[in-house]
Amino acid sequence: MIFIPHRGGKVIVFTFALAMVLTIAPLPESLHAYRPDWVGLVLIYWCFALPERVGVFSGWLAGLLLDVLTSGLLGQHALALCLVAYLTIKIHQQVRVFPLWQQALAVLILLAVHQLVLLWTNSVIGRPGPGLIFWIAPLIGAAIWPLIYSLLRALRHGFSVR
Repeated sequence: MIFIPHRGGKVIVFTFALAMVLTIAPLPESLHAYRPDWVGLVLIYWCFALPERVGVFSGWLAGLLLDVLTSGLLGQHALALCLVAYLTIKIHQQVRVFPLWQQALAVLILLAVHQLVLLWTNSVIGRPGPGLIFWIAPLIGAAIWPLIYSLLRALRHGFSVR
């Protein structure tokens, strides 16, 4: 067996930090529902690209940080992103070979799972449902997936992240 040292951990952390910044960046209230799930998209990419390095624990940690940053219910995003990371790792070998438009459909389903968990946890604690506009974010995330994939892949290859 050949030992290949891990490289580029700082790049992975940087992409998650940038996703967190984009998530909390101020937007007008009318555009808030149209903000894609940046952290979810970054997590899905890294789980597709490096499932042995970025996985369920990374999803839990990113979700916990997201809960703290957004002043949400502690553990809500952590639970959702754990589930997204798990499902992504389970299907990564099949989806990685798909063309980008088919990958975007898989990403749409994964982002919808994230939204479903958020909706479920909100209903458990008695918060009212947000309405149909709640489902716009996964659609936008799937639409920008080819761009996110291309940018993160170029970053990964440019810094030799493995």
